[in-house]
This record gives sequence, C-alpha cells and structure tokens, in this order.
Amino acid sequence: MPSSPSPSAHSNSSHSGSPTPWRGGFVFALGALSFAYAFLQRVAPSAMVPDLMQSFSVGAAVLGNLSAIYFYAYVALQMPIGALVDRWGPRKIITSFLLLGGVGSLVFSLATTIEQAYLGRLLVGIGASCGLIAPLALAAKWFPPKRFAFLSGTAMLFGVFGGFIGQGPFASLVGWVGWRSAMLGASAFAICLALAIWIIVRDAPAGTAERSSTAPVKLLAGMGQVVRHREAWALGFVASACTGPMLAFGALWGVPYMAERFDLNRTDAAFYTSMMLVGWAAGAPFGGWFSDAVGRRKPPLIFSTAACTVLVVALFYGPDLSLLLTVVLLIMIGFMGAWIASTYAYARETVSPRVHGAVTGFVNMMTIAAGALLQPVVGLLLDMQWDGTMENGIRVYSRAMYETAFLSIAAYSALGVIAILFVKETFCTQRPGTVEGAWGV
Repeated sequence: MPSSPSPSAHSNSSHSGSPTPWRGGFVFALGALSFAYAFLQRVAPSAMVPDLMQSFSVGAAVLGNLSAIYFYAYVALQMPIGALVDRWGPRKIITSFLLLGGVGSLVFSLATTIEQAYLGRLLVGIGASCGLIAPLALAAKWFPPKRFAFLSGTAMLFGVFGGFIGQGPFASLVGWVGWRSAMLGASAFAICLALAIWIIVRDAPAGTAERSSTAPVKLLAGMGQVVRHREAWALGFVASACTGPMLAFGALWGVPYMAERFDLNRTDAAFYTSMMLVGWAAGAPFGGWFSDAVGRRKPPLIFSTAACTVLVVALFYGPDLSLLLTVVLLIMIGFMGAWIASTYAYARETVSPRVHGAVTGFVNMMTIAAGALLQPVVGLLLDMQWDGTMENGIRVYSRAMYETAFLSIAAYSALGVIAILFVKETFCTQRPGTVEGAWGV
C-alpha cells in the first residue's frame, strides 16, 4: 500500500476517531471469508472429478472447461469490480455478489445437463469475482498503508483456508452425501455470509467517507490508464505465473494425478494435493510481511518466481520421489508461489491513488487467468493422449499422460521470472509522479 504524503492517499485510513483494532480486524475477517468461499468454489471440482464425468458423461477436456468457466467470469469482471468497489464501496458489492454466487451453487447442484452445469458454474464465478478485491478495499479503509502487503497475504490466507476445505474435507463430504448435496451446502453458506456482511460490515470507520466521490466516467478513464500501464501487465504476469501451478494442479488436476501416481483413493489424494494450499497459506502473509520488512518489492519476487519454477520442474520431471517428499515439494511450491501477495501493494505503488481499485482488479484478473487458461489446456492435452481406456464409464489417464500435459504448467511458471524484470523497484512507497491527479483521472 502506498505511503504517499498526499492527503487523498491517506484518506482511506486516516481519521479522527481510530477504530479499535478488534473492530477493524472483525470487519476485515468477515470480508475475507468471501474470498474463502471464492477459493472453495475454485477448487471444489477437483474433489468431484469422477462424479462430474459420470453424471454428465464427459471427458477431461469438457470437465476442464466446466471448471474453468468460473475463471472466465472471474477474470472478465476483475477490473469492473475494482471500479465498482471504488465507486460504491465493498459492503454492497460483497453482499450482492455473494448472493449471486449462492444462487449459482444452487443451480449447479440441481443441474441435470452439462449446459445447466455451465450456467451454475458461470454464476458461481461471477459471484466469487469480488472475493479478493473487496476485502483489500476494506483493509485499505480500516488499516494504515504500511500494513497493506501483510493484509493482502492475510486475505490470501483466508482464501487458501477455503481452498483447503474445498479439497480433502469437501471430498469427504462428497463421498458421504454426494456432490449435489455438498454444493447445496456451499450455496447456503454463501447466502448466510452475505446476510452477515450486510448487517455487520461498514465500508470505513465512523467519521470517514464510505464511498469514493470519483465519477463513473473518470473510473472508466482510470481503467484505460491501467490497461495501458506496462508495469501493471508485468506484475500481472508475475502473479499469474506463480499462481498457475496452484490453480491448474492444486485446484483441479492434482487430485487425479496423485491418485494415479501413488495409487490413492480420492479423499487421500485430495488431502495430499491440498498440502500445496497449506504452503500457500504460510507463504502469502510471510511474503507480504517480508517485502514490507526489507523495504523492497523486486528482489523477493525474483527469488520466489525462480524458486517456484524450479520446484515445479522438480515435481514432475525430477527424480521419482516418495509420497512424503512429493508432499514436501507441494508445500514448497505453494509457499514460494504465494509470495506474489506483495504484487498487489507493488502495483498500487506504481499508479495514482485514484485507480488503486482498478489496478488491484487488473492484477487479480491476470492472476486468475492462469486457471482459465491452464485448466482446459491440461484437459485438452490429456484427451489428445487418451488411449481409449475406460473404468466405470470414466476415462483413465496414465501418469505419463499427466506429466506430458503438465509441461504447460512448467512453461507458464517460467514466464514469471521474465516478467518481473520489466518492473522498477518502488522501495515500498508511492512512486513519485503518481500522486493524486498526476494522471488526470
């Protein structure tokens, strides 16, 4: 979060009557739970792969698209959501979108055709699209700028908690009550959370403005400025490349791969795959804190992107490791990839405070694009190699087929190492020349 001396740069966090820490923390935690729901929905298909293939009589390519349609909606809405949050405040946006996500989960749970499932998954993606941006807006309103990178990581921690629940525990729930009833439960959670946020959360502490006065036309102009900002693209690619292994492997294809590689049942495979999320949960707040502590953004990101790429290559193409060592690698991949939590603060430091919401949305859009791209690509590559083997009406893919398809993940991870080289260091402060009004937006 920038530390510009301009009054407007501090208007989101400075006020005459500071709120008690627990109040701000509670508001932020409720908002961050929306990201936990978004993340649970992001990875839930990985716990239902054979069930969905059997229910809708589809192969890996179609299932990859069914899972990825969430990401298509999520990605497309990130910049508009950032602008809407800037204009209307996070409370209204979280509440309305969570309700829509709850409806989407309901539609998905009742689907009898693949087209109905697509519709439900699309609505879920739309509803989840505010999951990270809105809590970060609450963080900017309720806490001082110097805590923003750490709070970005903390929001990711909430998200990863939802992702962890969406794998091993959710797989157990699916095995117990069936995937349809499990999705009904997700729908009920989203609706109850939306009501709680509407009742309890406020956009800002008492005595501060709760809504931006920026006119809609200027917000659109600001979105255009962000799209033309070279460093926003570079930081977006950094975040996307490091998130790719988690969204493509951890959120979908890792469970069947681990089951095939180590002869595991679905619940155990989901549990071990979720260790990548455990690493992410630890790495996100640590990466944000570490970047703030050393006063640098670029060197930590160079290290983390390079480490993430090397670890991904080692996981799929290194020595044949035991299950224990494979789990250690998964944790390390998650831990290093999660250092991209600081990219949100980094991006905000390179632009005018008036477009902080838009640039946050843009970077998050690029981050989630990894899942939208890689999940169906891996599915397509699997189907291209499929030799016709079926088991209980489900296509069977060998370990070698998975690892060939995972070349796409390794190549995508390497993009982050290149992209970070195109960003100038900000030293954790608002870059000179980006103060209020400098862009005319």
